[in-house]
Amino acid sequence: MPQKKSPTTDKTNLHPRNKHRERYDFRKLRAALPELEPFVVANDYGTVSVDFFNPEAVRMLNKALLKAYYGIEYWDIPADYLCPPVPGRADYIHYAADLLAESNNGIIPTGKKVHVLDIGVGANCVYPIIGAHEYGWSFVGAEIDRNAITAAQKIILANALLKDQVEIRLQTDHEDIVNGVIMEDEFFDLVICNPPFHKSLNEAKEGNIRKNRNLSGGKRSESNLNFGGQFNELWCKGGEERFIRFMIIQSSYFRDSCFWYTTIVSKKEHLRNIYEELEHRKATIVKTIPMSQGSKTSRIVAWTFLSPEEQQKWAKDRWS
Repeated sequence: MPQKKSPTTDKTNLHPRNKHRERYDFRKLRAALPELEPFVVANDYGTVSVDFFNPEAVRMLNKALLKAYYGIEYWDIPADYLCPPVPGRADYIHYAADLLAESNNGIIPTGKKVHVLDIGVGANCVYPIIGAHEYGWSFVGAEIDRNAITAAQKIILANALLKDQVEIRLQTDHEDIVNGVIMEDEFFDLVICNPPFHKSLNEAKEGNIRKNRNLSGGKRSESNLNFGGQFNELWCKGGEERFIRFMIIQSSYFRDSCFWYTTIVSKKEHLRNIYEELEHRKATIVKTIPMSQGSKTSRIVAWTFLSPEEQQKWAKDRWS
């Protein structure tokens, strides 16, 4: 029987600065986290991997990645909470850094002076981990789930990298996004957001079935939320499009408080209404940045309300 062709070792669709462009180095990962060892198995290509249908294997892989590449000594999440793929999260941070560089003569602003708001930071706190390690940015993480806040704060307190870099704030109103989080006379260079994709639990399960079929080559059709996820992490009333429209509306109330507002948009068909809302709210610049990981494609939509003169002044005053 002919041997199956091994997949490419270079994930060339990931950002050039992404540490995870090549296939996972399991020798390095097992050395960083010996507890990963029982979950490493041979795959159909004759190489080693983990079973991505096993939530515990995915959690251990994340722990190993965050320790080996980002210096995180402690990381854990409660059962059934979202365990996001680290390479995709890293891509968002690197593309966001490029966005800031475009407004700063091609130089990425680094250090604590760069203030980032993460909408829906989650129990995993992954975006602040990557942003603090790669660029030294400081973060405010907004979250509506008190259990997620407790888990995120435990991660922050246990890691020296994060202690003075990341603050978590409770969002008390489920209908609010930036309202109630951005304080008076507070300024953010960047807002990031990975909104809930789905409109209901059933829609989330159906989406997971499709993902399982793609991952298994059509062999698995059951719903197994291997990456976890609570209600507010996976679905919300009106789904992704409604959430982002609310985010745009509220961002217009804080037009001078942030340079770049950004969000992941997973579904291409939502872009038209998003662009219309941004035009209605008089955003001065709108950018769409494509992203992909494997067969999954998505994009970042970024907007600002600052005039060209205000943008220049912002960069000079805050990043110089």
